[in-house]
Amino acid sequence: MMLARVADSLYWLGRYIERAEHLSRLSSVMLNATLDQTDSGMQAVWIALSAVGDDGAGKVSPFEAARALVLDRSDPNSVVSSLTMARENARQVRDQITTETWERLNVLYLRVTDASAEAEFADNSVSYLHDVIADVHLFKGAADATMSHGESWRFMMLGMYLERAQLVSSLLEVCFAQAPSREIHDHLALVSLLRMACALEPYLRVYTAEIEPRHILEFLVFDEDFPRSIRFATSRIEEHLTALARHVEAAGRAAPERLAGKLKARLQYADVDELETIGAGALLTTVVNECARIHEAIYETFVSYPLELRLPA
Repeated sequence: MMLARVADSLYWLGRYIERAEHLSRLSSVMLNATLDQTDSGMQAVWIALSAVGDDGAGKVSPFEAARALVLDRSDPNSVVSSLTMARENARQVRDQITTETWERLNVLYLRVTDASAEAEFADNSVSYLHDVIADVHLFKGAADATMSHGESWRFMMLGMYLERAQLVSSLLEVCFAQAPSREIHDHLALVSLLRMACALEPYLRVYTAEIEPRHILEFLVFDEDFPRSIRFATSRIEEHLTALARHVEAAGRAAPERLAGKLKARLQYADVDELETIGAGALLTTVVNECARIHEAIYETFVSYPLELRLPA
């Protein structure tokens, strides 16, 4: 069985990397959407900022909002803070990841912490964010292609998919779980939403040019093949937890793989008609809350368990 501190570092490495990519993409889409200075662009700004818990849209310019999301060191959830924490967690378990993975993470870290980062962002923010996202993809590719797919890799993937499920659910809550007067129906704003989930092209391959709220919900919640849908993420969470659970004793009532299995089944047997009947907010809130419960159960099982449970009898 892996040491608790090692499992913890790998798990948070995955979470921080996913968070950095998500915030980078929100910032990039927000800046692109505001180029035309239309109401649709301002809706995209509102979606992006509301998804990260910032209801101050309009108080600062979109550029300043994006700069803060990316480079504000005082914000523990900013891109630079997330990548700093990801690198620190990776440093503590350097022997668990490959040289290729470590090098890609260092490239990412240096890109956002270099003394020239502020100037590069100010000079061409969209290009800068594109490079950050591309480097995250290279890191994930290196991890997948060069790390043995054992416990270390699974803990990192577990953190990544749990973070993704929560982030996508929060993004959709902003658009579809609000009062009817705040629901998003503008075509360009819906396109921006799909871009924020890195889903525009995969969505269009399924639904062609029909960009409708119902279809977006169906795709981002229930599609079993799209890697950024909630259903796909929860299936991977359950898969990794089931494999990891084989390395520990029976986890009792907190067994995270059982919680993940229930959430996976909930999404597997629901559909968009049910979502419209009960309201999207109820299901999306359930996903966020269940992911929080799974996180707590992961800690009880793999990180902060009583020592006597792991000592030989």
